[in-house]
Amino acid sequence: MNGLMMSFPLTLNAIFRRAETFYPAREIVSRLPDTSLRRGTLGEFAGRTRRLVRALRQLGIRPGDRVATLAWNHQAHLEAYFAAPLAGAVLHTLNLRLHPDELAYIVSHAADRAILVDQSLLPLFECVRPQVQIPIVIVIGGGAAPDGMLDYESLLDATAPIGDEPDPSEDTAAALCYTTGTTGKPKGVLYSHRSLVLHSMGISLPDVMGIAERDVVTPVVPMFHANAWGLPYAAVMAGAKLAMPGPHLDPASLADLLHRERVSIVAGVPTIWMGLLQLLDANPATYDLSSLRTMFVGGSAVPQAMIEAFEQRHRLRIVQGWGMTESSPVGSLSHVPLDMADAADADKYRHRAKQGRPLPLVEIRARNEAGIVAWDAKTMGELEMRGPWVARQYFQQEGPSDRFTSDGWFRTGDIVTIDGRGTIDIQDRAKDLIKSGGEWISSIALEGALMGHAAVAEAAVIAIADAKWGERPLAAVVLKAGASATADELRASLAPRFPRFWLPDRFEFVDEIPRTSAGKFQKSALRARFGR
Repeated sequence: MNGLMMSFPLTLNAIFRRAETFYPAREIVSRLPDTSLRRGTLGEFAGRTRRLVRALRQLGIRPGDRVATLAWNHQAHLEAYFAAPLAGAVLHTLNLRLHPDELAYIVSHAADRAILVDQSLLPLFECVRPQVQIPIVIVIGGGAAPDGMLDYESLLDATAPIGDEPDPSEDTAAALCYTTGTTGKPKGVLYSHRSLVLHSMGISLPDVMGIAERDVVTPVVPMFHANAWGLPYAAVMAGAKLAMPGPHLDPASLADLLHRERVSIVAGVPTIWMGLLQLLDANPATYDLSSLRTMFVGGSAVPQAMIEAFEQRHRLRIVQGWGMTESSPVGSLSHVPLDMADAADADKYRHRAKQGRPLPLVEIRARNEAGIVAWDAKTMGELEMRGPWVARQYFQQEGPSDRFTSDGWFRTGDIVTIDGRGTIDIQDRAKDLIKSGGEWISSIALEGALMGHAAVAEAAVIAIADAKWGERPLAAVVLKAGASATADELRASLAPRFPRFWLPDRFEFVDEIPRTSAGKFQKSALRARFGR
């Protein structure tokens, strides 16, 4: 027997109409390339989005066509986030930090029919353009567009807004994002209206991100990276104010925006917050960030020392999250569970440095060569997940992929332990785990401990070949300005916390650690440099 409830499609159209109807006066603030602030409203955004929908259709965009964006975080990008799906097309965000050749591969693989590009990013696009076929190029924020391109504002001014239209099927494709391609070619993850709506609802729950109308949300994580963790959709759904940083991601610009706009929720990768912490330490009275309720940090493991420093020195609360492009992307968050309410602060900090429990509707398990592992906080295995906003295959995938199990789970590539509460504790990426003398060593655990040392700004640990043990750990270390430390001092600081065989044999002091386009440590570059 079936239930007798309406079959109402879960679509971005419904989120859009809600914001337009109930929150038209709510602000959208965008920092422009010249550092000035552009102030708009959700009502203005809705009208402009309706114009962009019609403009795309008049330009020949048809259902299922991919519409790319090469842009920073600002209102026009938010308009494209909704206009492409509302037009029946697929929004395709391009990662501007990738090499032009990699961008060209992604554009060609996606078969993008149109692109909206920031005027400031035209030099990058011109490096890509000769390698691809994109018939429609729309320039944002540049005034008169170059020959053969269209100006965004002129296009909107010349176009009437669409009216309300029937919603598409909730399973219709809405957005496309490519993995960063750390191994092999980048892979496309194709999100549906349904998956994006459910993800928006999931991250808005009180024990997740708790996004509400009263909030001011700043997605520091770029809108070209994993849907800015879903914050643009969720904030519009809730009627929250959005304060967008544009291209200005330096600590001073971010601190000014958070201070000026009284931001309550912010999200970004650890490297961003390391810089902000140093700024606040040096200028403790310059910025009033008392409105900041939660800093959501993910993309790579958050050192426990950073969580403690923000809270103890600046009364700012970090909640660590974990996810992947394939999970839309938020999969888990590390809130302190109720049964730890009376635990010692040290125990709470240790818990918060883990990746936390999965969101409602997301299920997890871990597997090693012996099978599904026990949730005993000790046994390591590769994390697998499934849920309504987890990919089931890649876009235009040719043949089966070993990332998906035969019984419908996604293999994340993260090696984890899981405790009795269901708390995920990532030990390493499968490719970065160090196996020395038959025993596993977690590079992430060593990195977190090293970055807790007073002299260390950043640290990355890699495996290097060893004739006796197979592999041994090497630590690449960036010291803080004016600080000093020797290899023996750093090794001694690790000794009380780890088995002796975990301690790195070599320490290399470097000026910087190379990073991927997502801001993660690029360990392949370190292995190429030091793995000898």
